[in-house]
Amino acid sequence: MSSYEENESKFLRKAKESPFVPVGMAGFFAIVAYRLYKMRSQSNTKMSIQLIHMRVAAQGFVVGSITVGVLYSMYKEYVAKSIEEKK
Repeated sequence: MSSYEENESKFLRKAKESPFVPVGMAGFFAIVAYRLYKMRSQSNTKMSIQLIHMRVAAQGFVVGSITVGVLYSMYKEYVAKSIEEKK
């Protein structure tokens, strides 16, 4: 068997290691759901333009979430460790 507990799924284990990935996924699905709902009321613009805007917004949220996660892990690894070592 693998190194993690049998009761714990791989997704939950990865979510504990890097919590910004599930945030990015949730934001992605929320943006897509909102834009699809909003698409019904906007009949004056082309669907291809609406889909491009939806894709750009969802990708931007995911990239932003991953960037914040990387910055947070770098802070924990370098800044927080050096502060603890000085004490």
